Amino acid sequence: MTSPTSTAPSGPIETRQGACNLCEAICGLTFQVQNNRILSVKGNDADPLSRGHICPKAVALKDLHEDPNRLKQPMRRVGDRWETIGWDQAFDLVVEGLAKVREQHGTNAVAVYQGNPSIHNWGNVTHGHLFFSQLKTRSRFSATSVDQLPHHLAALWLYGHQFKLPIPDIDRTQYMVALGANPLASNGSLMTAPDVRARFKALRERGGKLVVLDPRVTETAAIADEHHRIVPGSDAAWLLSIIHTLLDEKLAQPRQWEPLLQGVDALREAVRPYSAEATAAFTGIDAATTRRLAREFAQASSGVVYGRMGVSTQEHGTLCQWAIQVINLLTGNVDREGGALLTTPALNLIQMGLMGKGHYDVWRTRVRQAPEFSGELPVSVMAEEMLTPGKGQIRALVTSCGNPVLSTPNGAQLDRALSQLDFVVSIDFYLNETSRHADVILPPTCFVEHDHYDLVFLHLAIRNVARYNGPIVEPEAGALHDWQIYSELARRYARRAWALEKSRAWARVKGLAGRSIMARLSPQRLLAIGLKRSKAPVTMGQLLANPQGIDLGPLKPSLVADLSRKKKTVQVLPAPIQRELHRLVPTFSTTTDAEQLKLIGRRDVRSNNSWMHNSARLVSGKNRCVLWMHPQDANQRGLRDGQTVAVQSRVGQIVVPLHVTEHIRSGVVSLPHGWGHDRPGIQLDVAQAHAGASINDLTDDRAIDALSGNAAFSAVPVEVKAA
Repeated sequence: MTSPTSTAPSGPIETRQGACNLCEAICGLTFQVQNNRILSVKGNDADPLSRGHICPKAVALKDLHEDPNRLKQPMRRVGDRWETIGWDQAFDLVVEGLAKVREQHGTNAVAVYQGNPSIHNWGNVTHGHLFFSQLKTRSRFSATSVDQLPHHLAALWLYGHQFKLPIPDIDRTQYMVALGANPLASNGSLMTAPDVRARFKALRERGGKLVVLDPRVTETAAIADEHHRIVPGSDAAWLLSIIHTLLDEKLAQPRQWEPLLQGVDALREAVRPYSAEATAAFTGIDAATTRRLAREFAQASSGVVYGRMGVSTQEHGTLCQWAIQVINLLTGNVDREGGALLTTPALNLIQMGLMGKGHYDVWRTRVRQAPEFSGELPVSVMAEEMLTPGKGQIRALVTSCGNPVLSTPNGAQLDRALSQLDFVVSIDFYLNETSRHADVILPPTCFVEHDHYDLVFLHLAIRNVARYNGPIVEPEAGALHDWQIYSELARRYARRAWALEKSRAWARVKGLAGRSIMARLSPQRLLAIGLKRSKAPVTMGQLLANPQGIDLGPLKPSLVADLSRKKKTVQVLPAPIQRELHRLVPTFSTTTDAEQLKLIGRRDVRSNNSWMHNSARLVSGKNRCVLWMHPQDANQRGLRDGQTVAVQSRVGQIVVPLHVTEHIRSGVVSLPHGWGHDRPGIQLDVAQAHAGASINDLTDDRAIDALSGNAAFSAVPVEVKAA
């Protein structure tokens, strides 16, 4: 006999508006939802910033939400296996484990690592500090020092604040120069710019010009008016030759900056060795081209130089970002329409004092003496701080939204270091290459299960907009949002610390009370309070009534007026930069082994974090984890397209398929980031089936930008042979 089956009645199909916060573009989306299940994801034509643009990552939000590998309840390690536990038990285990390490080995023995998705989830931004501040540790690390740290240091030295980052006004510029950047794949980075292809098309239609300098024919380089294959790691020298040309040929026109710029004469003397003729052999860009581009840029009605990962994550990353700002300043293109401007978001965290101006080199790391920046240490030194015995050795780690084994230099070394820690807790909804070392995993809700207002990237957007979105679907019963996890950890850790420090308890009453009040307020409530107190141009009610977003207009000049009002000037040649320029000169004559190639990264529109590889939709089709090599280099080594090759650096070796192509400069090889899902003990079924190899098993933890401590991923010397 066949049992009768019953089918739940189909509910109405609802349209809900949200945003994709998987990358910096924060594109507006329209979801079709039925019975708490996502049916479709499309671009939102009414969104004033993204204008209907969508990329494959946004569609994969549905995959990530429905992923059977996604953790939904706390997990604890029991020997070699994992078991599900309740939230109360999980919180107690975390607090006791961290407190025990702190009591036995000191506050700095507990470390924190925050991955870049921490900034994409506003609950981390609003409430994460409540818990992390309780740990009172100087062992703080984040993805900042494998990414944009040089930007912040240059902004601090020039403009007095680490987050005063002028954004390219690409919708109005007439001449854009991009180095080490591929916005067609990234949708913009430190330049929230969805639908970049259409924006560059508009640039050309209004008679403007796009120039790209990159060792590879990127998606952006392919549509540029000019593409020059610069030698990896030589960008600082080329930028200095542009400054030299501007000053040597009297092309500098600071305009509104004239009364504010200090040290121009010293700058002229400092860049004297960096003429276009002197740097040509080193950069691979002939002197005539460099001087022509400098003249064109200076004479354009508006222009902007923009550099991202390829120039930040190299040996002279801070020099590069400083030089980019100086070029824009000398040509009067900072704080100018069509140049680079600061944003004025509805909730301006800089004006409200909620983004600290930053500090540099207040203390240094225990082993290598690397400088801190704004309370964080360079992540390149994290493994050595775990492996080197002595007072202050890291013995415990809290990771938040991060997978540093795959995203930081010398990942194999970090993998070994994590395995010997006394206690590890991961706030993550995947059992990945890093969280597999955890003693406890606390999984927050995923992106479509909580509300969102972008607190950070609206400060980096190419247009002033505001957008608040509620959750697209409801989470399962008992699930906790990230802000709730941090609030409860903060409460329990404070109570634990209070019990141990009764003699100092009363001195801490006021601070603890303030934090406990904030912990009870949701991010939405904090947003409403912030908008009201800052007298923002929009109200919470308006945001709720307009989930597609509210257009607040184009970027406007503000920086010159702000500095003038505060009687501040801009020192174009900070002392640390002047010292670093002397160190750069000898590298012109540096020669490399003929067998060595320079390894660079590669961005793909389907991927910007390792956990995106567990979406079948995003890893389908051709294998993307392949090594690109120029035909000349392949012929010299007797290698052929499709062959499996061994790639070796100072720190390790990997095996990958080879792709021979003329779309890369000779002497350079390229591999994408975030792969290497072949380590045991992870629960990522799709990713393991498309494991690839980790570029960070080759990148060198000793290779850093000396000024900032930022990782030098680009131009890593490697040898390639048949496997």
